[in-house]
Amino acid sequence: MSFIVAIDGPAGAGKGTVTEEISKRIGLINIGSGSAYRAVALKTIKENIKLEETEKIIKLLDDIQIDFGMKDNKDIIYLDGEEVTERIREKDVSDIVSQVSSIKEVRFKLNDIFRKCAQGKNIIMEGRDIGSYVFPNADVKIYLDATVEERARRRFKQNKEKGIEMTYEEIIENIKMRDKNDKEKEIGALVQAEDAIYIDSTGMTIKDEIEEIVKIIEEKFLQNKK
Repeated sequence: MSFIVAIDGPAGAGKGTVTEEISKRIGLINIGSGSAYRAVALKTIKENIKLEETEKIIKLLDDIQIDFGMKDNKDIIYLDGEEVTERIREKDVSDIVSQVSSIKEVRFKLNDIFRKCAQGKNIIMEGRDIGSYVFPNADVKIYLDATVEERARRRFKQNKEKGIEMTYEEIIENIKMRDKNDKEKEIGALVQAEDAIYIDSTGMTIKDEIEEIVKIIEEKFLQNKK
């Protein structure tokens, strides 16, 4: 028996931060779908493969190794044995991750991995289509949203803290492009599941977001135990 929490929403809505904190707080295993797709994008870059070389990108998944772990109480990700937690957030990866993740075969192979990881476990996952496609029967579905300006402001602040040089204007354009691409994907497009709870986090603190979502999760978990 497993308990699955799916948190979806557009780029920069705070899904990653919220999911990471909630997983620590209530002991859910955090499976980072977005990070996994970024790892595939990074390997595409490392192998000097062009976006139009779809077959080569698909073939990468035949022997790719993606692992998740915890270090200093923070979620980390490994690509082929190398920690790439910060590297996958850099601009060159952000510029191509949406296109790479839109390749059907890439999504199918990674989704199979995610579903196997969830068997018999209590997990939390964030992404673009977790509640609508990867885990349509998730126990809790949240759609976390915010205005484009709010999301760009948050991403700009995060980048400055990590030493990543991108202007606010560049980030807004990147987010708008990501939103359009994600919503128009043939498979696994960004969409709010019909039974998802919508949360507009514009103006909310991370603490407020976490408290609201934890309350929803705990209520549902208790209902399932009855």
